[in-house]
Amino acid sequence: MRLGEDNFLFKFRLNRLNKKARKIFELFDTGSEFRPGAYASFTENISVGKNVVIRPGSRLFADTDTFIIIEDDVLMGHGVHLYTNNHAFSNPDIPIRLQGYGKRENVVLEKGCWLGANVIILPGVIVGRNAVVGAGSVVTKSIPANEVWAGNPARRINNAIQQESSSNRSSTGQLYIKKQKHS
Repeated sequence: MRLGEDNFLFKFRLNRLNKKARKIFELFDTGSEFRPGAYASFTENISVGKNVVIRPGSRLFADTDTFIIIEDDVLMGHGVHLYTNNHAFSNPDIPIRLQGYGKRENVVLEKGCWLGANVIILPGVIVGRNAVVGAGSVVTKSIPANEVWAGNPARRINNAIQQESSSNRSSTGQLYIKKQKHS
């Protein structure tokens, strides 16, 4: 037995939400779901590949000049946050809220990677193909393919999961940027 939103009304709400996601995201491919309780800004700059679930509590913060690219078969736990920008804070004489934004860079989750619950990905990060990021980690720099990282800040905690030649490595998200919408 399960307790929660596994009933008809949840499925109806989920279907409506995903129908809308397919219209407003740059790409929202087949088999993917945007669950109630998740949030995304600048959806026109977010691409979601096949078979991805954006779980409740997750936040995708794209921006007018940056993209979030989530390739096929990416696993994301609850409460994952993806950020493409950050507040500037270099001048101590000016309140941070008045300093605007600093670093603005794309975030890319390559095919088959797994982000545990409550992972935070900061601007400019690429999580490599089949990489694993442990729950609660804060990722400040890119993670190579097939590695396991965890912590705050996230650090490598093992050697490669499996050997993969660089020729088999996926693109860095170019597949989904400006792909013709709703083809």
